[in-house]
Amino acid sequence: MNTHLHITSWVLALILLIVVLVLHKQGKAKGAKITHMIMRLDYLLILYSGGDLFGAYAKMGMSGSLLGEVIAKTIAGIWVIAAIEMIAVKTAKGKSTKGAWIQLVIAFIITLILGFTRLTFGLA
Repeated sequence: MNTHLHITSWVLALILLIVVLVLHKQGKAKGAKITHMIMRLDYLLILYSGGDLFGAYAKMGMSGSLLGEVIAKTIAGIWVIAAIEMIAVKTAKGKSTKGAWIQLVIAFIITLILGFTRLTFGLA
């Protein structure tokens, strides 16, 4: 199972987002751009490991509500990635990131609640 890879990769994405924001604040645009590209590579790990977990649930023969929750978590997870990317891009362009931060918090809470309370496949 790739549960630990999945958790590690999204924690890494959040850390890289913080690094990108700090580098922009310090005026180090080149370093921020490089870190942003590394963060984009990390998205691939998130998507790969999340897809693997989705496949594992599919093999279990999900029924009704569990299938709906897995799909909701998948959509919320992709929403988290999109919000992280919006924050990084808008910060680089000097635009307001308030809406993107609100989206990130909402999507992240949905993903955490579903991931750690209802869909704890392979966490042990």
